[in-house]
Amino acid sequence: MATSLLVLLDDIATVLDDVAAMTKVAAVRTAGVLGDDLALNAEQVSGVRADRELPVVWAVFKGSARNKLILVPSALVLAAIAPWMITPFLMLGGCYLCYEGFEKIASVFLHPEERLAEKNKVLSARRDPKVDMVTFEKEKIKGAIRTDFVLSAEIIVIALGTVQDAALITQMLTVITIAALMTISVYGLVAAIVRLDDLGLHLIDSGGDSGSKKWLGEQILGFAPYLMKGLTIVGTAAMFLVGGGILAHGIPGIPGLFELILHPISELASIGSVLTILASMLLNGVLGIIVGGLLIPVVFGASWLVSVLRPSKKTEL
Repeated sequence: MATSLLVLLDDIATVLDDVAAMTKVAAVRTAGVLGDDLALNAEQVSGVRADRELPVVWAVFKGSARNKLILVPSALVLAAIAPWMITPFLMLGGCYLCYEGFEKIASVFLHPEERLAEKNKVLSARRDPKVDMVTFEKEKIKGAIRTDFVLSAEIIVIALGTVQDAALITQMLTVITIAALMTISVYGLVAAIVRLDDLGLHLIDSGGDSGSKKWLGEQILGFAPYLMKGLTIVGTAAMFLVGGGILAHGIPGIPGLFELILHPISELASIGSVLTILASMLLNGVLGIIVGGLLIPVVFGASWLVSVLRPSKKTEL
């Protein structure tokens, strides 16, 4: 009996070790989506009144948890009955990341007026007393939850792709762990980010005319906008790196080409290993940018075709 218990405990410890190792790998691979998820949700939640920021974050957090309750079992069922579909979904996810990253960059240069119009809409909603802020909040929450659903699906697919060759119990525990960690970390950080300006104002008000508190509060207020911009930039870059890395392992010929490029670099003395990592990231990023750029006209063409066909269908009816 004692021997059986020890064997069971040893098996449990082995599984937990595997889960911990797989979770670390999955966390690294989903870092790009996490950065984008964080930036997007912080941007989505911003714009509501200060006293409503945390309730809105809490509402989106609950919506994100519901998304995970749908996505995690669906992904695990897929892994159990059709594991061959994980790689195609993973490739689609990589394409989505590359497209989304390129579309973000393109919108900054090609459609700056749309971004300005969205900011003005938020400011007008806050200043206009006729605007129903309850409805405005609900729209913000729904938009954030929709965004979270897409990004959560991507995180779970990447995590599942990391453990697709592992035992089913390891797959289950790793995906569940990643889903829980990502949800808690993202919305915990979002809550902290949206309250940074209030922290800065509090320090200024309590610091008097001079002193370290006032200085720190002013620094926080000045730093907060740059933090949001920094998160957006880092999140976008990470999307190309992660998306390109996924595609690099799935597109025939790309792994061999990358190996051919990286081999001479790895032979360099002392700094070869560091340069190899940096060069590999650069190659993944370049591949991600190329794929994202190629997908822009494809998506635009598909959208145009749908818009052309829809009116004709209505006319026929």
